[in-house]
Amino acid sequence: MDDSPVHDISEAECLKLLAAFDMGRIAFRVGDALEVFPVNYHASGREVTIRTAPGTKLAGALIADEVVLEIDHRGEREVWSVVGRGRARHLEHEGELASAAALPLQPLIPTVKREFLRIELQRVTGRRFHRVPEPEADAEPVVDSSD
Repeated sequence: MDDSPVHDISEAECLKLLAAFDMGRIAFRVGDALEVFPVNYHASGREVTIRTAPGTKLAGALIADEVVLEIDHRGEREVWSVVGRGRARHLEHEGELASAAALPLQPLIPTVKREFLRIELQRVTGRRFHRVPEPEADAEPVVDSSD
């Protein structure tokens, strides 16, 4: 049995976790600026849909080479984090817009948000951290060799 407190999460489980939750953060780089926004989202398979309004989030996500979606959870016994990477596109076709509008995506604050972004995830990774007591000061440090 592996006693390491850090474990990779399989891609299949990462996709299930993305589908089971609806709140996270997107990040992207535009020029020299790194932007990070809290978002609610809907995930199905490798597609993540975000409802938004015109502004920095929409414009930046569309011109960025890559958009990162990150979700995490902190529990009593474990903490996990899932990161999905992909390209964002603006939904514009009538059928896609109707499907996106039917998703359970409510704005985090009561504002009008009629634009939809879809992130096609190319890569999904995750890590699970088991919460254990901190070792004594003279104990051997745990080295994370996966970086």
